[in-house]
Amino acid sequence: MVSASVLLRWLAGAPIKGDIELVQIGGGLAVLGFLAQGTLMRANIFVDSFTTWLPARVNDAIDGFWNLVWGVVALVLAERMAVGAAEALASHTTTIGLLAVPIWWAIGLGAAGFAATGLAALYWVARLARGRG
Repeated sequence: MVSASVLLRWLAGAPIKGDIELVQIGGGLAVLGFLAQGTLMRANIFVDSFTTWLPARVNDAIDGFWNLVWGVVALVLAERMAVGAAEALASHTTTIGLLAVPIWWAIGLGAAGFAATGLAALYWVARLARGRG
């Protein structure tokens, strides 16, 4: 979107109308959409420099604890975003730019992304607790 808009600005003297709004919404949804996959695949950043010498069970317990914290935080954020989506729908909130796109649906999708992330983290808590890390 950004490349096309810059190219059109250069060639035709006019960008894509509402390009900033669309990139902001799309970027946010992309991050929240792939956060769950990253959590499920354990592709997030782990700092294990100080724990590599510990037994595997201890490392699993530490990872399980932090996955529990992450899962709870993600689920709380999902609930808060769901409330925000409902409020944005009720108040007819839109983007401030040229397009004035309603944003309740994007906030709702973000809430679903956080919910999926929380569930993925809790999946790992259960798996690590059973010793299948």
